[in-house]
Amino acid sequence: MAKLTQGDAYLRVRNLYKAFGDFYALKDISLDIKQGEFVCFLGPSGCGKTTLLRAIAGLDLQTSGTVEQDGRDISVLPPAERDFGIVFQSYALFPNLTVEKNIAFGLENVGMDRSAINRRVTELLDLIGLPEQAKKYPAQLSGGQQQRVALARAIAMSPGLLLLDEPLSALDAKVRVHLRHEVKDLQRKLGVTTVMVTHDQEEALAMADRIVVMNHGVIEQVGEPTEVYREPVSLFVADFIGEMNRLPGEAAGRDTCKLGNMTLNCREHGLAKGSRVVIALRPEDVIPTAQGGAASGNSLPVAIGDMEFLGSFWRTTLTGGALGDVELTAQFSINAVRRLSLAAGEKITIELPADRVRVFADKKPGDQA
Repeated sequence: MAKLTQGDAYLRVRNLYKAFGDFYALKDISLDIKQGEFVCFLGPSGCGKTTLLRAIAGLDLQTSGTVEQDGRDISVLPPAERDFGIVFQSYALFPNLTVEKNIAFGLENVGMDRSAINRRVTELLDLIGLPEQAKKYPAQLSGGQQQRVALARAIAMSPGLLLLDEPLSALDAKVRVHLRHEVKDLQRKLGVTTVMVTHDQEEALAMADRIVVMNHGVIEQVGEPTEVYREPVSLFVADFIGEMNRLPGEAAGRDTCKLGNMTLNCREHGLAKGSRVVIALRPEDVIPTAQGGAASGNSLPVAIGDMEFLGSFWRTTLTGGALGDVELTAQFSINAVRRLSLAAGEKITIELPADRVRVFADKKPGDQA
């Protein structure tokens, strides 16, 4: 069989279903993951992301559908016959074994020569930056150090596929941010195809080559981080990835919508004129201008409500004017606030760039998807 190169489909999932009685946790999932790619399965609790990971690993077989790895059908193979390493949220280290023994565990099970095991363990300890911790036990390490040891154990056998099940969620925020960069750097050095499950959107945006956004057992969108953030295909994705304003409106032309009595230019939406819509706009896309400044297509006067200082920007609540009683959240840079002398209670003009204004059908409970 010809060896796959980076960019080829290494993992192929086709028409995967997983049923628990009458409930379907996965519904017709099809996905290609390239050789050497870092892919994140992202979504809220219960969306099916961990179920999909476990099906790929063979830990919980799918009801129907196929999984291929490196051109080989592994759909019904037990985990021991699949080529992967896995890291869990709980680390799952053996508490009675030292760090070096934990890393060596899989190598010993396949009967590798002792000198070769020692060389490999030393190499991995250097790779994860813990060469001095070899003789310690897991309980003597910090959470971040334990997770690095779990990673070393998972890659000790040089697997073709690395599976990470919420590997950083048990760590505190500062350690989590530091370790996600380490994990990504390690993955790049090794070139190993990696699938990570997370519910943390920031983690996915920072680490993934591509993000698979899941909801209720289906894939909502697959794309690069900038794509799913800037080009969400559904209101769910727009809401789930980053912060998003949701304003009630009405479809006008194919690239216009109505907010109150004001017509806004927006991204082309194709919804029927007069239909109920949600106008979606990210807080950082609201541009402040001086009161009475030059008008553009989507300029409107508003009043500043609450202002919350968050270091690099002010989170600002806007209301009044065309907004009526609807509140719009904006993120204004500290420079813009200083330059325009923005303060609570002031009236300003804002611009809503047409290419950043997205329109989605407003589906109420009970509406058909």
